Amino acid sequence: MEQEILKKIAIVQGDITRMDTDAIVNAANSSLLGGGGVDGAIHRAAGPELLAECRRIGGCPTGEARITRGYRLKAGYVIHTVGPVYSGEPEDRELLARCYRNSLALAVRNGIKSIAFPAISCGVYGYPIEKACKIALAEAAEFLRANPVMERLVFVLFSPRDLKIYQDCLQTAR
Repeated sequence: MEQEILKKIAIVQGDITRMDTDAIVNAANSSLLGGGGVDGAIHRAAGPELLAECRRIGGCPTGEARITRGYRLKAGYVIHTVGPVYSGEPEDRELLARCYRNSLALAVRNGIKSIAFPAISCGVYGYPIEKACKIALAEAAEFLRANPVMERLVFVLFSPRDLKIYQDCLQTAR
C-alpha cells in the first residue's frame, strides 16, 4: 500500500460514537431502527431524533448504505450500512465489500472528508474478523486512490484483540 494512502488510514481502539470525524458508519440491521452492538450504541448516543429519521428512510438492503444526520454525536452524519450475515458463501465477500464501497461513495457525494468505520458484520452477524479486515482495508485503499478528496479514514475497533488483527492486516498490506 502506498505511503500517501497509509497516511490517511488510522486504526484505533475505542468507542465509535465518540469519534470526531465528519461521519461515522453504523453497522445497521435492514430496518435501520436500532439493535445491539454498534447499532444500539449509535442510536443511544445520537438520541431519539436518529430513530425518527431512520423510520422515514424505511430500511436498507444488505450491501447498500443510507445517510442521516448525527444529532447528538460529534460526527455530523451517520452512514448506515447493512452487512451480510456470514454464511461462508462467496457472495458474503462481495456484499461486505459493497458496504464499504457504497458507504464511501455516499460520503463523497455528501462532502464528507473524514469517516470512521466499525468492523462491519463481525459482531452478531458472525463474519470472521480476519477475513473481514482484509476486505475492509482493500476497499479503503482502492477508494482512497480514486478519491483523494477523502482526508481521513479511521477503523474503530472495540477490543484489543480486534485492534491487533486490523493492525497486523495493515502491516501485511504494506
